[in-house]
Amino acid sequence: MPETGGNGLGVTATRAITLIAALAAGIGGFMLFLQFGAADGLDSMDIVRSVLIFASTFWLAWGASTALIGLTTRPPAVPRDTGPLRGTTAILVPVYNEDPLATFVRIAAMEASLKATGLGDHFHFAILSDTRNDQIAQAERLTFLRLLEETQGEGRIFYRRRTQNKGRKAGNIEEFIRQSGAAYEFSIILDADSLIEGETLIEMVRRMQGDPKLGLLQTLPVIIHAHSRFGRAIQFAATFYSPVFCRGLAMMQGKTGPFWGHNAIVRTRAFAESCGLPELSGKPPFGGHVLSHDYVEAALLARNGWTVRVDDDIRGSYEETPENIVDFAKRDRRWCQGNLQHSKIIGAPGLKPWSRFVFFQGILSYIAPVFWLGFILASIAAPLFAPPPDYFPVEDWPFPVLPVSQASKALGLAIGVVGLLFLPKILIFFEALIRGRAKGFGGSGRALVSVLVELVFSSLIAPVLLAFQTRSVFQVLRGADGGWPAQVRGDGSLTFGNAWAASHWITTTGLVLLGATFWLSPVLVPWLLPVGLPMVFAPAIICWSSKASRTPVFLTPVEWQPTAVMKLQHLILCRWQGMETPVENRDQPGQAVTHA
Repeated sequence: MPETGGNGLGVTATRAITLIAALAAGIGGFMLFLQFGAADGLDSMDIVRSVLIFASTFWLAWGASTALIGLTTRPPAVPRDTGPLRGTTAILVPVYNEDPLATFVRIAAMEASLKATGLGDHFHFAILSDTRNDQIAQAERLTFLRLLEETQGEGRIFYRRRTQNKGRKAGNIEEFIRQSGAAYEFSIILDADSLIEGETLIEMVRRMQGDPKLGLLQTLPVIIHAHSRFGRAIQFAATFYSPVFCRGLAMMQGKTGPFWGHNAIVRTRAFAESCGLPELSGKPPFGGHVLSHDYVEAALLARNGWTVRVDDDIRGSYEETPENIVDFAKRDRRWCQGNLQHSKIIGAPGLKPWSRFVFFQGILSYIAPVFWLGFILASIAAPLFAPPPDYFPVEDWPFPVLPVSQASKALGLAIGVVGLLFLPKILIFFEALIRGRAKGFGGSGRALVSVLVELVFSSLIAPVLLAFQTRSVFQVLRGADGGWPAQVRGDGSLTFGNAWAASHWITTTGLVLLGATFWLSPVLVPWLLPVGLPMVFAPAIICWSSKASRTPVFLTPVEWQPTAVMKLQHLILCRWQGMETPVENRDQPGQAVTHA
């Protein structure tokens, strides 16, 4: 496979080819549907539907092209410093109303993993609490004492709680950088559910040292510890498919890469000089604090000439995922608001053209479901706008002229759309066979079953997620602020009552769509059943998929062979759950809360 890298000819050519391919697919879909719609006379609704098909097909083709790039290229060798580690690196763990036990156990495991390398003294942990709940904050202080006792980390592990959470997570990190950042050459930014191997943390530092222009290095986190059907399906998909998509993204973005807000390392001075975030004018959801701050920070680093890169070959970087569709949709609601908020940032002066395009992509990723919904609604309503059939267009001609069937064009378009959705995943499966990756997923047979089940499962939940995303877009557009809800972690099992309360409106929407289709366009009913039926049964799907799964389907490498830091996490958690909580020293409160 050819190498490409940097922001030179290879990246430019990759971007151009991808854009041309996506536009060609979109134009092809537009022309096919226009011909299909014009068979009985062209009307305004045919044009509307053709435009919606263009936008939707373009977006699908863009994603498929990213996978194809990842399958046919490989990244260039990256510079890394094999000498001594320079200075000290801060590992930042922002927390907001999290479970202290689970969060601090992860920190203890990473500290132990670092200590095993012999280079642990080059790293400090800073737990940056934005917790608003006083009871949780008290638990954080007590658990911090246990963490110090476990790790003997006095002077290397710090905890502070802000009195005001201005700017939320971005403001939390900004405050640390402003007050304590000068003491650290690099800062590794984590989430509360992040877990990274000690060797991986060191490798991240070596790559930063090896490239003085590298301002931010993003790793590809692997999802772990999922237990529900939904969670394990997401975990499998992220582990099996994402490395290929990430490689394609790296090849396309070059030095103007992504930042996903966690499991990444930044050059502290570059971050401090470049990434001060403004408070946007106006009221939320479009004004106020920047929610999806990570994309903006990556763009600001690139604007100042720093390289922002994602390296898909770095192993040992982990995160967790919501265990049910409702919690997933709640998190996605915040991301939706943050991405749409970028419409106020996309025109900021000095940004790289590619950074502006990345903002456009982020916005389009949430608008695309609205295009699909618009296409469905327009197709249902099309008979109301279609002209009456004219079987005798030639005056005084006694025989009817029947229109030529355009069913082949409609079928071809449907096959093309399905191909854009499924073909990349099938190709990735064959790539996994050829490269031997499938062995880590239980062998070729089990990997194939997992891929096929995932294709069915993702098709089943896609209409439900489409409904949640579409509602989120309309909520933002009508001015509803989603705020910054705390992440729900751990057991995500839902009762049918919980699922019904969260999604009964999807059931109603599905029934209305199918009923309107049966009334106005009966011929479309079979085509809409794959969308309408999952919506009608959304509560049952949400409830069923939230339950724990014991099937060997969706097996991932770290499930049957946990890594060293995962084993440490499990051992420490078991030990802590069997210990009494240490009593806070009332005479020396500074021992419980130490400031970095």
